Amino acid sequence: MNILDEIEKIIPVSPAGCLDWKALEALPVGRFFPDMKSTPQNPEFHGEGDVYTHTKMVCEELVKNPAFYDCSTRIQTELLLAAVLHDIGKIRTTRLEDGKWVSPHHSSTGSFMAREFLWKECGLSGTPDRQQLRETVCMLIRCHMLPVHMLDDANADLRIRETASVGELSPDFSWKQLCILAESDMRGRIAPDIEESLEKIDLCRAMAEEAECLDGPYPFQDAYTKRAYLSGRNVAPNQSLYNDTWGEIILLSGLPGTGKDTWIHTHASYLPVISLDELRKELHIKPTEPQGAVIQEAQKRAKEYLRKHQPFVWNATNIARDMRQKQVSLFERYNASVRIIYLETEWETQLERNEGRKAEVPRAAIERMLSKTVPPLPQEAQFIEWNCV
Repeated sequence: MNILDEIEKIIPVSPAGCLDWKALEALPVGRFFPDMKSTPQNPEFHGEGDVYTHTKMVCEELVKNPAFYDCSTRIQTELLLAAVLHDIGKIRTTRLEDGKWVSPHHSSTGSFMAREFLWKECGLSGTPDRQQLRETVCMLIRCHMLPVHMLDDANADLRIRETASVGELSPDFSWKQLCILAESDMRGRIAPDIEESLEKIDLCRAMAEEAECLDGPYPFQDAYTKRAYLSGRNVAPNQSLYNDTWGEIILLSGLPGTGKDTWIHTHASYLPVISLDELRKELHIKPTEPQGAVIQEAQKRAKEYLRKHQPFVWNATNIARDMRQKQVSLFERYNASVRIIYLETEWETQLERNEGRKAEVPRAAIERMLSKTVPPLPQEAQFIEWNCV
């Protein structure tokens, strides 16, 4: 079953139509509904009750919104899928605190859950089209609360342009789509602050338009200036800074079995490689043992190359942003530019490739890694590439 085709079939043709919720419930996304029904919410902000009831109301509000029908069929499908999944993170994060139901970090948790579900169970991996669609949905989920809270952000212009930059890699993602989802989220509940929240979303929409990124990424002059601005340096976004970096370090990212070694052989065989897998063999340290000595040796060798202004490849999984940023920060301290190459393939193909490796990674370990995977975003380095192999 192609979940996207099935969702497209149940989207009404106009705001006057009704959403076929039973048809939606019968799709794979319906697996989350029982847990949604048993997940409570704070009645102060969600008088409608549980997460399931709220989600249903949000989806109904989405298909009533005329702005929804100004979008392409593909974006409508992404928005509806994001609306269905936008609060699944509450299933794992909801707890009673001081007598009130709270769900801290449910947006980010939900994006992880959605990525794993869409990747493994809906086949949304392994091609640029599937990859971009999946990550558009995941970013909508991750950011769906931002429009309401953007006025409280001390660096709102930076945050708006940073968020919009996702559109460089997932072209369907934009503040325009994000505000449509946020508006539906606010209308799809029973609370006294709905009108106030809708006003905040309107103001956020206006801020994004003023920042020249309502419909897509901000048009920076060049990659170096973009990196400087998004990393928080005190520069104007429309500047064009002098690029004083001496060369480029390639940092690979991807699950085991995605072909990182093959990519190096094909595209960067002329460069020295720092491979954590090879260092583990050299140091006789198993992947299940503490990795401090491996990382220490890898960084020692990286510094030697950096002092010599020698470009190289850093080969490791680097599936999480904090893992990548430790290396990017090191490389940039030596005034190198960084290109992150992210690789992925179809789930079954990946498992088959892993089984063919000399040092096979247990499937359970790969699944745990997938549950923590976040593809790199434009604000993480000077250059980001997503590749399907």
